[in-house]
Amino acid sequence: MLYLILSIIGSLSVGILFKIIKKLPIDIYQIIIINYISTVALSSFIFKPNYNMVDSNFPYLLVLVLGLLLPSIFIFQYLSIKHTGILKTDIAQRMSLFIPIMASIFFFKENITLLRYISLFLGFIAVYFILSKAEKNAITINSKNILHLILVFVGFGVIDILFKQMALYSVVPYTTTLSSVFILALLLSLLFYGIFCFFSKTKLNITKYTLLFGLIIGVLNFGNIYFYLNAHKAFAQNPTIVFAGMNYGVIVFGTLIGYFGFKEKLSKKNVLGLIIAIIAIALLMYSL
Repeated sequence: MLYLILSIIGSLSVGILFKIIKKLPIDIYQIIIINYISTVALSSFIFKPNYNMVDSNFPYLLVLVLGLLLPSIFIFQYLSIKHTGILKTDIAQRMSLFIPIMASIFFFKENITLLRYISLFLGFIAVYFILSKAEKNAITINSKNILHLILVFVGFGVIDILFKQMALYSVVPYTTTLSSVFILALLLSLLFYGIFCFFSKTKLNITKYTLLFGLIIGVLNFGNIYFYLNAHKAFAQNPTIVFAGMNYGVIVFGTLIGYFGFKEKLSKKNVLGLIIAIIAIALLMYSL
């Protein structure tokens, strides 16, 4: 349980930093790159990965897909927020929990009890109520911009499943696999940004704030993923505990931090959602 709690703290910390840097003159693409420089350095120093094990047993496809999705999901989010709004994007991200839950039932063959089904059902209701907020200048969804929401929904869902797969794969140490993912994510981030700068004729200008926050986010992101993988190893037979616990924990505590730390308003419906979410978390833990 400790690993899951630490992963939630890491995810929340990254979210808080992104709230702070929104007000600063910082290039988000540079933040992503520096973040992966930080994660590559940390994984190399802490894990000391053995790349001699990169042979026929190495999960090449897993590394390739994750290495592509991790930096891409930032772009998916950016485009979705731009074309559909923050609220709809957040709902798509949270509802992506449906994908790993289905994978837990049909792919990982988890034996889900009635109590856990009730918890999951309440959790989805809680997410809806917590995210039911009036959106200023709401953007109408049409066939053109709905693709961005689908990319966010599918992207986050698939990433969760692939991390679970990485935690279960024992032929190659997950530390070596994860280090390889970070390296590929860094290389692809540099490629994406290079293409962006070339076509937009953007000059490279890295500020001290960009460097500082990029490094900090990298440390937190590394911790978040590391503890998330260990949580999956600890709950190897109960993946829904990690998938749902992570999702509910982030949204509940994220909402509370937004209210107390950033003075964000909560409606009666939001408060009801928080209460339902807490009940869902309690039932989820009791189902163990």
